[in-house]
Amino acid sequence: MTVRSSGQSMPGFRSVPKTGVIYVMTEAKKRGYSSTKKDWANLGQGAPETGSLPQSPPRLYRLSIDVDDLEYSPVPGLDELRQAVADLYNQRYRKGRKSQYTLENVAISSGGRLGLTRVVSTLGRTHVGHFLPDYTAYEELLDAFGTFVPIPLQLERESAYKLSPKELERYILGLGLSTVLLSNPCNPTGTLLIDEELESWVGVMRKLNTSVIFDEFYSHYIYDNDRLSLSAAEYVEDVDRDSVIILDGLTKNWRYPGLRVSWTLAPKPIIEAISSAGSFLDGGCARPLQRSAIGLVNKDAADAEARAIKSAFSAKRQLLIEGLEDLGISVDPKPSGGFYCWGNLDNLPEEINSGMKLFEKGLEVGLITVPGLFFDINPGKRRPDRPSRFRNYTRFSFGPSMQELELGLSKLRRIVGK
Repeated sequence: MTVRSSGQSMPGFRSVPKTGVIYVMTEAKKRGYSSTKKDWANLGQGAPETGSLPQSPPRLYRLSIDVDDLEYSPVPGLDELRQAVADLYNQRYRKGRKSQYTLENVAISSGGRLGLTRVVSTLGRTHVGHFLPDYTAYEELLDAFGTFVPIPLQLERESAYKLSPKELERYILGLGLSTVLLSNPCNPTGTLLIDEELESWVGVMRKLNTSVIFDEFYSHYIYDNDRLSLSAAEYVEDVDRDSVIILDGLTKNWRYPGLRVSWTLAPKPIIEAISSAGSFLDGGCARPLQRSAIGLVNKDAADAEARAIKSAFSAKRQLLIEGLEDLGISVDPKPSGGFYCWGNLDNLPEEINSGMKLFEKGLEVGLITVPGLFFDINPGKRRPDRPSRFRNYTRFSFGPSMQELELGLSKLRRIVGK
């Protein structure tokens, strides 16, 4: 679901819609929001708090730039960073395995959206499955190049927005899918493919010779178990034969959204293809930012950051779930990963029982939320224009600080009248 721009289109240019958080933040700024205003609470935030957390590694606050950094970066990325990423995945997920990732299995990009754009730009004439609900930015991304047909795969609340391996196999065979895209943990529901379930999914893809693109940008945000992180890389048999494409970066899991450093992990032929795409799409990630990332992308630092995230965000998750449910907003399912609560507004008064109604009411008191209909992604507007299944849902973020969460809940109480 997108909201079309109200501005006049210019000759030769199409109107580009604002999706999800972009629309929400644009409307909030019209009402006076800025990140420096302490009387606003941004529960629509799609990024984690970026400051120091208890027991987190020292934060990076300064960059050094030398003369070599003034040159272009190689489009696939600096070899030192590519190898550091490969080493991290081998140490975390592939100990003792014969097949190991090398720098040739890694490409560096300027942020997650660009990494996804590179991958999607290389897809051929095929059917690509995507899930409902899922990350809002997939909507325009899946329609941008016109070389493939995006096929929606509907997930149900009754099954906790999950698909069993058998159902996945039936979708792939019945719809003729060659590629499947998903976020894991899922944005917005917080559902999680992990351990045997994730292994089974990778096995289905291998068995049916289907590519899978895992958006793993929230893979340090894992709750209700002892794991610090997850990745489909753990269940790949051969890194150059299994068509498993993994995207991650510093944005969420290291809490550096402003650095815009991400990576793609994939078989060598796919890395070669997306690097070629990067040569005309963007030209490569900035050298100083890549060099600064090398010291962050090692197992000790990554595990320490994940440990700090688990502790701090588990407490914030509990606060938000309890606060929402006290107000009559059902959180179903409870998020097992990520930092969002998928709130059902059906039990609220009629004037605020839809995502858009609550969003508009929230702006009046300095509260930002994201209406659920934005996650009912519809690339190319191929589906008929009918009310969204998720119109009575809202995505609430526990990415902000505890103080801002408490302020947001107080504003929600004011709106609901409790």
